Amino acid sequence: MAEPSTPAASLPLPAPRHEGLRIAGQIVGADRGEPGNPDDSRRITVRHPYGGAVVGSVPKASLAEVRLAFETAKAYRPTLSRADRAAILNRAGALVRERVDQLAAIISAESGLCLKDSRYETGRVADVLVFGAIECLRDDGQSFACDLTPHGKKRRVHTLREPLLGVISAITPFNHPMNQVAHKVVPSVATNNRMVLKPSEKVPLSALAFADLLYEAGLPPAMLSVVTGDPAEIADELLTNPAVDLITFTGGVAIGKYIAAKAGYRRIVLELGGNDPLIVMDDADLDEASTLAVQGSYKNSGQRCTAVKRLLVHQAVAARFTELVVEKTRAWTFGNPMDASVDMGTVISEQAARQFEARVNEAVAQGARLLCGNQRDGALYAPTVVDNVRPEMTLVREETFGPVSPIITFASIDEAIAISNGTAYGLSSAVCTNRLDHIMRFVAELQVGTVNVREVPGYRLELTPFGGIKDSGLGYKEGVQEAIKSFTNTKTYSLPWT
Repeated sequence: MAEPSTPAASLPLPAPRHEGLRIAGQIVGADRGEPGNPDDSRRITVRHPYGGAVVGSVPKASLAEVRLAFETAKAYRPTLSRADRAAILNRAGALVRERVDQLAAIISAESGLCLKDSRYETGRVADVLVFGAIECLRDDGQSFACDLTPHGKKRRVHTLREPLLGVISAITPFNHPMNQVAHKVVPSVATNNRMVLKPSEKVPLSALAFADLLYEAGLPPAMLSVVTGDPAEIADELLTNPAVDLITFTGGVAIGKYIAAKAGYRRIVLELGGNDPLIVMDDADLDEASTLAVQGSYKNSGQRCTAVKRLLVHQAVAARFTELVVEKTRAWTFGNPMDASVDMGTVISEQAARQFEARVNEAVAQGARLLCGNQRDGALYAPTVVDNVRPEMTLVREETFGPVSPIITFASIDEAIAISNGTAYGLSSAVCTNRLDHIMRFVAELQVGTVNVREVPGYRLELTPFGGIKDSGLGYKEGVQEAIKSFTNTKTYSLPWT
């Protein structure tokens, strides 16, 4: 196992950012609390998961402030042309690419993701902005001739997409602090909507930095407000405020189901968890498959809904595949997130790391075999490989949202499909095989939103549809084009046609 990298003291963090809310672009509450005391009761302190240093603080929004954000958004009527919106998003994309190091440092400081992952994330954010700009310029209407049947007339039916009448309420998680925000905000801007965004209280600084980039690029401030705070205090207002037309949420299943029960007669889009398998058949290229397994398990510290959560391996190749996974895991460097050389930083918190450690220990007590890892130091959790895992173990029955590679063996494609489908989740999957008959069966029979062949489960473009079924999601998929569908109303009109 690669040793943890340089100590925290040797790699300085960016200067702490003591932020305010962004209500229609106005900074509110930045001076809340005594100077130099970010632990004021009406502020949330943001700490670096590796070592606990303060990297910033944000206000706890009051109910009155959240209501003001919705009231302000509801009263505003955007008038940006398609060209205006495209120009704003393109300018913001250029700003992101100019400031990669600065933005990556913010992401790593508050989330514990290593700089390699944070820099990659900023590239994805820029892609979202550019794809959003392209979609602004696309003619999204349709046209139908009406004389298609004997009952038709010489008329033509046309459609157009319009922004929602009310406000979009967006709630984002901790695991991709800026890219998850971009996937909510960019389609909203592209469709001339107004949004109130509540980022995770664990990683609010990236969201505020992204909002400031958009304001700098020319976005009318009333089109986007960012409120930070304690979910126990403000979450229900984000779901039930009369101005809300749509709730878009990415996060855990329990909260998603709470939103579905609480939202009432509103449109909802829920992007929830995953328990994604990498299925390795007996004809697979094992070097390729093991590389995908390691990358899919440990990138982003394993904190991705599409990370590899289960390695399903044909028994004929399991021994050699396992050797390769252990070898490549031992070479995967981890440690201080601010060290540009490491492959993996921390997970989001010590509490999360303790959960992974406990689940691995439970699996070992039930007969699994620990091959490497399961070492913890605060929020730093080593990449971990466990084999002899059975599908009923908590480690693989539930979503283990960290850098763990549990190996389950199977004897036939029927068994592989049954194991893969034997979970409450249905987000994504990957299969390693060259047999077309097997590929077609996996595509047809896996109960998931995505099947990637000879790739990790999480492979996608920011443009392409992304989402799951069962407990992995509800409503439209994400991805810029799909989100635009959920963020608009389709209007149909007809005209005489001769």
